[in-house]
Amino acid sequence: MFQFAETENGFYCEYNGETDHDGNPVPAEKFNFKGNGDFRNKENIELLEQADIVVTNPPFSLFREYVAQLVKYGKQFLIIGNINAITYKEIFELIQKNKVWLGINLGRGISGFIVPEHYELYGTEVSVDADGNNIIATNNCLWLTNLEIAQRHEDIVLTKKYFGNENNYPKYDNCDGINVNKTQDIPIDYHGIMGVPITFLHKYNPEQFDIVKFRKGNDEKDLSINGKCPYFRILIKNKRLQKIS
Repeated sequence: MFQFAETENGFYCEYNGETDHDGNPVPAEKFNFKGNGDFRNKENIELLEQADIVVTNPPFSLFREYVAQLVKYGKQFLIIGNINAITYKEIFELIQKNKVWLGINLGRGISGFIVPEHYELYGTEVSVDADGNNIIATNNCLWLTNLEIAQRHEDIVLTKKYFGNENNYPKYDNCDGINVNKTQDIPIDYHGIMGVPITFLHKYNPEQFDIVKFRKGNDEKDLSINGKCPYFRILIKNKRLQKIS
């Protein structure tokens, strides 16, 4: 646990699964760090080296650095991040190289965070669980992981067609490819490059699609349609059609 105050030590808790004579779990034992618990400190790295799997909610402002550390030490992990982390160059490259991927659920599909009692509760994403904990589910979070999951090997079911519906798929000004506004609208019959929204990665199957590039056209400027830039697009190609052709 990281402590912001310079005078306070960080700490970690160790739970070994023991139970008392009544069968109740023995509380986890608390250990203090010498420092404030920053993940970059030597004593924290020594603890990381002992881990098999890391499951945590890292500081979003240091997300790139934290993921880089996990990759450096060869750890399996399941961590929460902001959806926009997909757009970070370092994270996108890991996804493109099939070294990390999105986990189960996205946005409000993630069950939520337990927040302190004094935390203001508002909106439709708040609830109280059976234990009386206040829960807030956000619409801007994702799971990032390198743990294998069956979902990422399931094909996206394609039902739309490009040919005969060309007006629904405008071409980019600076790339020989078409724009697709929704993952569900990816055409089943288009061989070339397609620009899809970043949420495509939640359903991405590396056996079905190739990730070609992120955001930029042939001129290395943001993709544009009639001079206007759609929100970040991922350029992909349908592997199945490439094999057929």
